[in-house]
Amino acid sequence: MKTVFSGIQPSGNLTLGNYIGAIKNFVTLQNEYKCNFSVVDLHAITVPQDPAALQEQSEAVASIYIAAGIDPGKANVYMQSHVRQHAQLGWLLTTLTSMGELERMTQFKDKSAGKESVGAGLFVYPSLMAADILLYNTDLVPVGEDQKQHLELTRDLAGRFNSRYGEYFTLPEPYIPEVGARIMSLDDASKKMSKSNPNPGSAIALLDTPDEIRKKISRATTDSGREVKYDPANKPEVSNLITIYSQCAGLSIAEVEQRYEGQMYGPFKKDLAEAVVGLLEPIQQRYRDIRESGEIRSIMRQGAERASEVAERTLQDVQKLMGFLPE
Repeated sequence: MKTVFSGIQPSGNLTLGNYIGAIKNFVTLQNEYKCNFSVVDLHAITVPQDPAALQEQSEAVASIYIAAGIDPGKANVYMQSHVRQHAQLGWLLTTLTSMGELERMTQFKDKSAGKESVGAGLFVYPSLMAADILLYNTDLVPVGEDQKQHLELTRDLAGRFNSRYGEYFTLPEPYIPEVGARIMSLDDASKKMSKSNPNPGSAIALLDTPDEIRKKISRATTDSGREVKYDPANKPEVSNLITIYSQCAGLSIAEVEQRYEGQMYGPFKKDLAEAVVGLLEPIQQRYRDIRESGEIRSIMRQGAERASEVAERTLQDVQKLMGFLPE
């Protein structure tokens, strides 16, 4: 059975974009593949984090995984920092990575732009991301378009290791759904919906109340004209809202267009809000149940134990191939 790995950073509140673009796909993939879904807390600290907030968000992300439908009996859900082999393999791969490769990373350029001082962790974290993936000889990685560059580096490092030390690592492939992989901001459809956007109205948080959701969608930016038509080139704002509607209501783009043919934006946005509320309310209730029961700690511990078994075998193999003395 092929293996899947993916992770989400516990920094900021997860958004509807995170659900549609990532978590929803995780739920589907767990039925077809051997899956590892991590909360990548080691990546989160490449920028300063409040310790109490980091702990809370880490547990919240793991709980949302389960609330959204990931079955811990089918997939490993765990904290990245609880599987020490991630950091160990990350260091080994850092020694195979050139500074030039890291300097070309678009996300590093974006996050370091205009700053006088940038932490070394932010610079080298693509090597750790490669370790996250290669640790399980992963076949498929669910990624957005903005992460494809990191996956290409992962493939390069795997190939470099194989060339230098012998064929060992699988070269992972991206898994990118055709529809809904990239949900854009509610206030600017040229930007991805992001949990780090300072404008709270730009994104629907997965734990927003129904009234907050309705208010945000009612204020969402729309294009000139009145037609509810999917046309990303000329009507990017409405096209983004149609994509969200399609994903939340289980309708095709054409079905959404047909439903609102001849109508203006008002009825469409009102129904869109109810579709989002209807999707998120059961997830939110399950989330509250998980947090109140405290079961997430046990789920993460068991997931980390299972992941560690595979990770330790990989690490020992890699160390042997690289010439390290066995313990």
